[in-house]
Amino acid sequence: MTARYDIAALKQRLGAIRVEENPALVKQKSRDFFWYSPVLKRQLDGIVGDIVVSPRSTDEVVQTLRAAYALGIPVTPRGSGTGNYGQAMPLSGGIVLNLAEMNRIVSIAPGRVVCEPGAVMVDIDAATKAHSRQELRMHPSTYNTASIGGFIAGGSSGVGSINWGGLRDLGNILRLQVVTMEAEPRILDLRGEDLNKVAHAYGTNGIITEVEMPLTQAHEWVDIIVGFDDFNDAARFGNLLGEEDGILTKLIAPIAAPVPQSYFLRHKRFLPDRKSVVLLMVAEQALDAFATFVKRFAGAEVLFDASRIAAADREGLPANYELSWNHTTLRALRVDPAITYLQVLFPFPNQLETIAKVHGHFGDEVMGHLEYVRFNGKVTCFGLSLVRFTTEERLDQIIRIHEEIGAPVFNPHRYTLEEGGMKQTDRVQLAFKQEADPQGLLNPGKMIAWEDPDFDFDSGKTYLFPSLSAVGAGWDGDA
Repeated sequence: MTARYDIAALKQRLGAIRVEENPALVKQKSRDFFWYSPVLKRQLDGIVGDIVVSPRSTDEVVQTLRAAYALGIPVTPRGSGTGNYGQAMPLSGGIVLNLAEMNRIVSIAPGRVVCEPGAVMVDIDAATKAHSRQELRMHPSTYNTASIGGFIAGGSSGVGSINWGGLRDLGNILRLQVVTMEAEPRILDLRGEDLNKVAHAYGTNGIITEVEMPLTQAHEWVDIIVGFDDFNDAARFGNLLGEEDGILTKLIAPIAAPVPQSYFLRHKRFLPDRKSVVLLMVAEQALDAFATFVKRFAGAEVLFDASRIAAADREGLPANYELSWNHTTLRALRVDPAITYLQVLFPFPNQLETIAKVHGHFGDEVMGHLEYVRFNGKVTCFGLSLVRFTTEERLDQIIRIHEEIGAPVFNPHRYTLEEGGMKQTDRVQLAFKQEADPQGLLNPGKMIAWEDPDFDFDSGKTYLFPSLSAVGAGWDGDA
């Protein structure tokens, strides 16, 4: 079989830059958590790159992109591989650009930190807390392993969004250094409106090589779990708590029974049968005010309060953030591989009514999981609902019913930028790709607007990158 790309010529051009060709290791670095979705697992399971390149500096990134451009080899960037939409999977093979070794924290100052993209978020916080009692504004549930560059390129919100909103909101990223994919790559500094060119663009139009992020005061966060007999009461409690501006929280996550009892195995002794719960992170100085708030809410029962439990009894328990956001799905999948999930928006100001309609319609087929966030000063929530998967046809039907009820779905069973959320072309990101990646070599297949400008998002069909047919995706293109 003829090789797809001239890897020997690439290695010669890369010189001393570290590469890896061991097939098992290349396959490992070609994968992320795409298998959360049974649809993506079927489509993407055979995807693999040709070589892993691990630069240690911006100069080595420039050298790699220059060589890849000259040889026509595609490049797919990868941080820690904690995404779950196939963002970091090389649909056209070629180079997996492993940025994990670019993990230096460059500087810390009041209100900001500068670091390389491979810096892991827990390590950034450890450094900023030691330096000046500061921490990042938000992080994913994969805090202990996720890289800051991967979060910016593939994430949207997370733990802390109840205070700070979404990652792309003004002020939540200060500056990005990006390398273009051209014959002679350029190093660009992006700020302000220009940040939207590459934030949440999956590395399709530039490689992030340095980030500057805002910091906030670090607090001692206390894990608390509150129980309710009814999930709608849990949702209402979470909404009201989010509106209590004087009670500082970092996580408010209502989760319907039987999810906690079935999947939060290490906490099981704290979780009575049939109780829905709200997972919380409350600032230590706000505990008295929080206790008063709970007493005002009929039916609320504190099931777990880390500040009142001996250290020996807390040993081995995961933090609440590791039960929330995408970790809720991960813990369910470890017990039941037939579980999958949806990402849903419950729009302000009717979020509680919409939650009740969705929960009442589906029952245990779609189990409630909410994450409260603050957008433009208004408290609302995302749903990361757990779904008992049967067929792809039923999954599509469940999505349609959500949208008919008034709860838009950001489809996590699609690997393209547009199908997962916007359902339309992002003109800013497309224009920047045309400028920064004229050959279309950065993460091919993830931006429909580049690959198929005439794609009809209203057709009801699902986009499939043509190269996937070669690895046995078995997809006919119909939703």
